[in-house]
Amino acid sequence: MDFRIKGLSPEPFRHLFGLSEGDLARHGVVRYLVDKNPGYPDRIEMRDAAPGETVLLLNHVCQPADTPYHASHAIFVREGAEEPYDRLNEVPEVMRARLLSLRGYDHKGIMLDADVVEGQDLEPVIERLFANRDIAYIHVHNAKRGCYSGCIDRA
Repeated sequence: MDFRIKGLSPEPFRHLFGLSEGDLARHGVVRYLVDKNPGYPDRIEMRDAAPGETVLLLNHVCQPADTPYHASHAIFVREGAEEPYDRLNEVPEVMRARLLSLRGYDHKGIMLDADVVEGQDLEPVIERLFANRDIAYIHVHNAKRGCYSGCIDRA
């Protein structure tokens, strides 16, 4: 079963790139200088930022549906990231290397099923969730810290 994983668009974050610490704080955003890899997963390029790069920690509405499942959580975006990840049937390493929580939603934003899986075993769970034709998309979160990792769509 074909699936597509896309990173977030950089557009909503560009205005934050290069701001002073004080201006970032007024937006509720914190800048980090990356000191280890893995540890700072960028949600645009879908990769762990490299030591020496800077990332912004901010709150992101990952489930905008007007349902009880409406949700937001902290994410990292790499300052200057411009090319969103967009691959068919390919899982980025940033997901492969983590314990993940998968949540399958219908077109109305109601969660129909969920599971937890090690990233290296992701494809069988994607296939199982999408076997339910009512599941329109799957949200992926890092299971340990709960951060939004990405969205998997039917291709």
